[in-house]
Amino acid sequence: MAFVDRFPEAARTARICLWIAFASFGVGALFGLIQALHRTNTLRIIPSADYYTILTGHGVLLGLVLTTFGIVGLFHWANTRSLGVPPTSKRLTQGWLWTMTIGTVLAAATIVAGLFDAIPASADVLYTFYAPLEAHPLFYIGAALLIIGSWGAGLDWFLQYREWRESNPDARIPLQSFMVMATMLMWYLCSLGVAIEVVVFLIPWSLGLISQVDPLLTRTLFWYFGHPVVYFWLLPAYLVWYTVLPKLAGGRLFSDPLARVTFVLFLLLSTPVGFHHQYTDPGIASGYKLVAMTNTFFLLLPSLLTLFTVVASMEHGARQSGASGRLAWLKDLPWERPEFSGVALAGIMFAAGGFSGMINAGMNINYLIHNTIWVPGHFHLTVGTAYALTLMAISYWLIPQLTGKRLQFRGLASIQPFVWFVGMVLMSNAMHRGGLAGIPRRTAEPQYDQVSFDAVVGTVGEMRVQIAIGGTLLFIAAMMFLVVMFGTWAFGKPNSRLRVNGSIPEPLSGAEESPRVLDNLKLWTAIAVALVLLAYGVPLYDMLADGILSPGSLPIPA
Repeated sequence: MAFVDRFPEAARTARICLWIAFASFGVGALFGLIQALHRTNTLRIIPSADYYTILTGHGVLLGLVLTTFGIVGLFHWANTRSLGVPPTSKRLTQGWLWTMTIGTVLAAATIVAGLFDAIPASADVLYTFYAPLEAHPLFYIGAALLIIGSWGAGLDWFLQYREWRESNPDARIPLQSFMVMATMLMWYLCSLGVAIEVVVFLIPWSLGLISQVDPLLTRTLFWYFGHPVVYFWLLPAYLVWYTVLPKLAGGRLFSDPLARVTFVLFLLLSTPVGFHHQYTDPGIASGYKLVAMTNTFFLLLPSLLTLFTVVASMEHGARQSGASGRLAWLKDLPWERPEFSGVALAGIMFAAGGFSGMINAGMNINYLIHNTIWVPGHFHLTVGTAYALTLMAISYWLIPQLTGKRLQFRGLASIQPFVWFVGMVLMSNAMHRGGLAGIPRRTAEPQYDQVSFDAVVGTVGEMRVQIAIGGTLLFIAAMMFLVVMFGTWAFGKPNSRLRVNGSIPEPLSGAEESPRVLDNLKLWTAIAVALVLLAYGVPLYDMLADGILSPGSLPIPA
């Protein structure tokens, strides 16, 4: 029986979340194409002053709206499927969904208003919306509502778990539900920083209720959230890689215990790392930055565990189908199926992003690429591919289960992940090389008469061509995906004999082979809070010692 038949209300909620995510993806992808062509001087359809509005819209719509709504839709399905019980409160579900939607409309409308001089509102503060750049109050209110709504979604899932636990007092937490709850506990902990920044400081500041705020404090609160949010994006992809990808490969998950250990490590280590985004901030002592760097490198461990477990699971699937040889089994995987190829290619890209991330994490070598185009080259491999391509690929498998309709335009879907992959290879590698040449990020005019950029490999002109071509291919791939999704919604016919098998086989090594303490999320949350206090307690005390609003900065309208 399809998920939509077992849990029609949960399927409807998940569909709405995913449709909003896809709509934001379409607009954000268009903004990305405009940026790529403008920066490379290939095609300019907007004045350079509006570039920053487009850049803000691209970052917020893809980095916050696509991700949050996509995650909430995926988690609503995963938690319900895993526990086998529907959400407990329809009113609560409607409440957090409306809160997130209203917040998104407010923030997005304020950004787009910046393109029209007649509208007295704008939010050209970029994705990193800390002081002293000031946006219209509605932007901050919208961002706060989006985050608060996501908290309500987490509460919905914890109440689901509580109801399941009453009927299963001695059972191990089902793996997908465990992953959902561990991710949301990390999200509650890290998003508290940006919520305080926005609600306590930026909203009153933008309304004129307080005249100034401390830029260093607001930067620190943002980056307290700004790096853990990367793992909020990635852990839903990990959920797919661990629980669905092995099935798509024809096998089973290699180890449930290793999957639980991975998520526990992310819960513990994701938050106390934000200072590695502030290596060049003079108001933070080097010792605190060293602690953040060390914690960041510890995060390599769960990523390497994931690499081993997921590859082993795929190999098991290929060998179940008769594949042989040390590496020849790779060609026997079902690359023709977009739900598999997209997720697998996303994992490959994430591995590349992990290598560039190690450069970002190192305190000394980070200075070489800080604030250069290397940085967007890196996060387009993480959120731009590891998360986004995984979401697109799994939608080919999941949307039929949420709608009861067959996937349309499957031939188009089968090539879409490869178009995205090629586009990202072209754009991201050129961005990384451009960063080594010192080409700046966040600027509409990266060409300066007084400065020449010397490329380490290739030429600057060739990099610009690659970025333009890569950005265009990414936009084409995004449109291909949206055509498939729209076609399925509009033209797909309900089919009671749906051929999508939504069951997930049991792991080769099950939860019973791991210690029960892994399921003690209260313990791991308490340790995570302690680690945050150790990393941030003294630095925040130092910042607040001379007053909560000083040294202050007046707002700089953007």
